[in-house]
Amino acid sequence: MELKKLETLSADLGALLQKNEMYFTAAESCTGGLLSQSIVSVPGSSAWFGCSFVTYSNISKHKILGVSKETLNSYGAVSEEVVGEMVSGALKESRANLGVSISGIAGPGGGSIERPVGTVCIAWKLNDESEIKKTFLFEGDRNQVRHATVVKALEGAIALLK
Repeated sequence: MELKKLETLSADLGALLQKNEMYFTAAESCTGGLLSQSIVSVPGSSAWFGCSFVTYSNISKHKILGVSKETLNSYGAVSEEVVGEMVSGALKESRANLGVSISGIAGPGGGSIERPVGTVCIAWKLNDESEIKKTFLFEGDRNQVRHATVVKALEGAIALLK
């Protein structure tokens, strides 16, 4: 089952975070809390997960996470620049050690030539290190894009801790 993979990856992330006495946070847009949902499916996740942010609109990205209006206007919400600022804002607000941020176009509408449906930007950040930012193009319907995004976000977070 697909949800089982999310739970397994979340449990693996949690074990690494606990071993390192660290906390996790997320800033989600197109996944709408799916990453956080997979985290809290793990019994005992409160030991390493305190909060996350679902910032779907540009105004919430700006007001809650501190993403600059200039960045949003210049690059658009689905950009590595925006997810970089989102993850930094989430870490600052939550005081966690490891953060992941996500912004994308899950579909079925909203795509363009430059950013087709399935385009997702993810950023990872550990403490005060530089963000790691990547852009992906996932196949499938809205839920498949959201699921693939969360898998990639969790895999990247695990890789960062290993």
